[in-house]
Amino acid sequence: MSNPKVAVITGASQGIGAGLVTAYRELGYAVVGTARSIAPSDDPMVRTIAGDIAAPGVGARVIAEAMEAFGRVDTLINNAGVFVAKPFTEYTVADYDLVTGVNLNGFFEISQRAAEIMLTQGGGHIVSVTTALVDHANSSVPSALAALTKGGLNAATKSLAIEYASRGIRVNAVAPGIIRTPMHAPETHEFLAGLHPVGRLGEISDIVGAIVYLETAPFVTGEILHVDGGQSAGH
Repeated sequence: MSNPKVAVITGASQGIGAGLVTAYRELGYAVVGTARSIAPSDDPMVRTIAGDIAAPGVGARVIAEAMEAFGRVDTLINNAGVFVAKPFTEYTVADYDLVTGVNLNGFFEISQRAAEIMLTQGGGHIVSVTTALVDHANSSVPSALAALTKGGLNAATKSLAIEYASRGIRVNAVAPGIIRTPMHAPETHEFLAGLHPVGRLGEISDIVGAIVYLETAPFVTGEILHVDGGQSAGH
C-alpha cells in the first residue's frame, strides 16, 4: 500500500496503547505512537515520539511529525490517561494538575490539530478512552477527578460528533471498566474483579476490539461504548 491510512495513538508504550499499535498495523494502517517514554520501533510504518501529552506543544508536534512521516492523519486515539482515586477532600493541587493535564489538556491540543487535518482530508475518526466510573460512581472507588475529566471527554465526544457529522469526521469513546494492565498491581486484582457484575477484570483485547469495531463502523458516531463487565448497567 503506497499511502496507507494513519492512526495516531497516545499512551502507546504499554497496556491498551501498545495493543492498539499492533491492532492498527494489522488493519494496514501506519501508526504514530506517543508516550512519555517509548522505545523506537523497528517497523518502518511505526513512528514513535516521546513526549508528555499534558505539556503545551506536544500534541501539535505529534500531529506535525505524523504529517511529515506519512502525509495524513485518519484516526486519533486519545488513550493516554491517569487515574488517581482519593477521597475528594484529600486531592492536592498537584493531583488536580496531573489529572486535568493528561486527561483534558492532552485531549484538547492533539484533537484540535488532528481535526484540522481531517477537515482538509474530508474525514477522519477521533476516539477517546474514558471510564465506566463516569456513569457508575462507586463508594469503594472515590474518583471525582476521573468523573470531572473523563466525564468531560464523554460530553465533548457527543458535541464534536454533532459538530463534524456532516463533514466526515466521526467522534466516539470507549468507557472501560477496570482492565488488567500494568496500572493495577496484581494483589489488587481480586478486589477489582469484584467491582464488575461479571466478576472479573477486563482484558486489553476487550478494549482494543471495541476500538477496532468503532473504526470499522461508519454509521456510528457520538457513541460512548461501555466495555465494563456490566458496571454501567448496575450491580
